[in-house]
Amino acid sequence: MDLNLRQVRAFVSVVQAGSFTRAAALLNLSQPALTVQVQRLEEMLDARLLDRTSRTVAPTRLGRELLPVFLRVLRDLDAVVIDTRDLAVQRHGIVRVATLPSFAASSLSEAIALFRAAHPRMKFVIKDVIAQRVLDLVRSEVVDLGIVGGDICDPEISVLHRTNDILHVVYPRDNPISVLPNVTVETLAAYPLILMDPATSVRTVVDLAFTAAGRLPIVACEATYMMTAVGMVRAGLGLTILPGSAREIRAEPELHSRPIDDPHFKRPVCLIKKAGRTIPTAAEAFCMLLSGLIVHPVG
Repeated sequence: MDLNLRQVRAFVSVVQAGSFTRAAALLNLSQPALTVQVQRLEEMLDARLLDRTSRTVAPTRLGRELLPVFLRVLRDLDAVVIDTRDLAVQRHGIVRVATLPSFAASSLSEAIALFRAAHPRMKFVIKDVIAQRVLDLVRSEVVDLGIVGGDICDPEISVLHRTNDILHVVYPRDNPISVLPNVTVETLAAYPLILMDPATSVRTVVDLAFTAAGRLPIVACEATYMMTAVGMVRAGLGLTILPGSAREIRAEPELHSRPIDDPHFKRPVCLIKKAGRTIPTAAEAFCMLLSGLIVHPVG
């Protein structure tokens, strides 16, 4: 059955107006055109829906029974149209983002606060996971956007924005590193280090930097979460190397940090989406805001 919504709306308008003439005026149609719409609906249903006289028009019993059903259909359709238009202008909706934990608590949170100030009905779903998981969630389109560390060479991933995050060494404030003119790989190679898990983007950068310098780090411990690494430094187990954007660095007042004076200790950071896919309008607007806040180096 090819039920035409224009025919349904024509029938409902005639019943509500009590007149073909008034209904035609409300719908901005000619009266003959409106009559044809109603007739086609009756033909489709193989039933008379309206009783007509020269002066009046009234629904038949079947017409009265169908009226609330048709009204509900039209209300639901109108609601869908309104919701879709609201989504298009970001009045409401959901933005889904997979991100490295270091950005979830810093740049991403700031961007969400700014975006929701302008669009208070927007909701966010955040997946704070390690780099490989970010890529997996973007590929599978579980999320609209991803924030990931490292260079991206994947045909399934499109890079929307790219920047760099300088890595810092984190140490107790009385450590001799604090008075050195600069910190190099040679400096770091002399200390036991708490390094991030090998699956993380930070660890990849650190390993490549030591390899480029022909040195091996003294690995005291490995940690998946940056706050764990910071706690280990506080406990005196060694130094750690974290991105300058990590708020964990500022969480411990007795610890200090400083940039590592080596261009290899630089983590690329990419804002990404699934290649060849159109992201929702709200996610696209949020992406524009986020790209300007994605990195806040710690001095």
